[in-house]
Amino acid sequence: MMRMYDLIEKKRDGGQLSEDEIRWMIKEYVDGSIPDYQMSAMLMAIFFRGMTDMETSIMTDAVARSGDMVDLSPIRGVKVDKHSTGGVGDKTTLVIAPIVAACGVKVAKMSGRGLGHTGGTVDKLESIPGLRTDLDKEEFFSVVNKTGIAVIGQSGNLTPADKKLYALRDVTATVNSIPLIAVSIMGKKLAAGNDAILLDVTTGSGAFMKKLEDSIELAKKMTAIGDAAGKRTAALITDMDTPLGFAIGNAMEVKESLEVLKGRGPEDLKEVCMALASNMLYLAGQGSLEQCRQKAQEVIDNGQALERFADMVEGQGGDRRYAYDSELFAKAPCYREVTAKADGFIAHMDAQSIGVASTMLGAGRETKESVIDMSAGIILKKKTGDAVKKGDVIAELYTSKEELLDGAEMRYQSAITIGDTAPEEKPLVLARVEKGQVEKY
Repeated sequence: MMRMYDLIEKKRDGGQLSEDEIRWMIKEYVDGSIPDYQMSAMLMAIFFRGMTDMETSIMTDAVARSGDMVDLSPIRGVKVDKHSTGGVGDKTTLVIAPIVAACGVKVAKMSGRGLGHTGGTVDKLESIPGLRTDLDKEEFFSVVNKTGIAVIGQSGNLTPADKKLYALRDVTATVNSIPLIAVSIMGKKLAAGNDAILLDVTTGSGAFMKKLEDSIELAKKMTAIGDAAGKRTAALITDMDTPLGFAIGNAMEVKESLEVLKGRGPEDLKEVCMALASNMLYLAGQGSLEQCRQKAQEVIDNGQALERFADMVEGQGGDRRYAYDSELFAKAPCYREVTAKADGFIAHMDAQSIGVASTMLGAGRETKESVIDMSAGIILKKKTGDAVKKGDVIAELYTSKEELLDGAEMRYQSAITIGDTAPEEKPLVLARVEKGQVEKY
């Protein structure tokens, strides 16, 4: 008979847990037989002692199988998913999912809502009137088969083990463990039932992982889990030291994403989206990375990617006119310009603080119960490396409540560092990981 006490002791002393022990532990914890205080001790032991790739893969599979496993077989063709570890202004799903769908690969995506300084794709899409993200299974399959793409909120009894473990990690200072992060992310991805998975591991001040080496280590762990589960998996390490694009806030980010689908939009957002889209197509067997990049560009140039976005909006109950006319989106009544306090160059932007400033304007949730102001947010006018003169407008703040502007402006100013020299430029895509191989750019 197994005892949790023995497993905690084994991991505390640097031992390796067996498959039977890991599966027993996850099952008993979800059933309520193992109390939180014992699982807290195990999480802390893992935090300090780590887990082997084998332990991590087994624990991920156990977490994935702790609830419903989504069967996407009613959706015809290859299904590919993308997961981002999150960031500020990270609206890439809104751009790349229609591109990939327009190239003939299915995107059946379940996305989360935003909490804290990172926005949720589901929240952003709901800034389009009528659009529903709570489709039932049959509706979801039908929209994907018809349009190639649907994005819905996570529903049903997916990975209950992860929900319990994450809540516990959050209050026991064990969130920042690479194996436990890998288990949490990949558990949900394996339960979601796609054939191939592209991971966008963000790194920098606006990301969960602040250091490149940690991001690469996490990418290696997660791709190894995907490979072990028989899924074609790769990861890109992308920069999140500076917010992506110019728009931060729900309706604003959808409008900016639509600009990219129309062949316009910010260069940094375009570049990251092209890298992600071509890698998703590559994992789906659509040719070499270069060929896949050309395909992605073609469907933007000929308007098919934008058309797919409109089809998805309509399929999910929304007004497709919003895809073509950004003037239809709600506009915030209150507005303020933020100006530079000195001459020089923007040497650094604390992306996380900028995300917090956006939340303070009403664009994000402080708690799960918070109601989002879809029109609130920030438009960046100057970014890292740009020259500024004292008094230049560096950002515009938008909100529905005048009283929120002062606090958000102070927070934004505190996030900007103006220096005498321009910082060194670095690539937006820092590395690629596939089958244990790391290619740095």
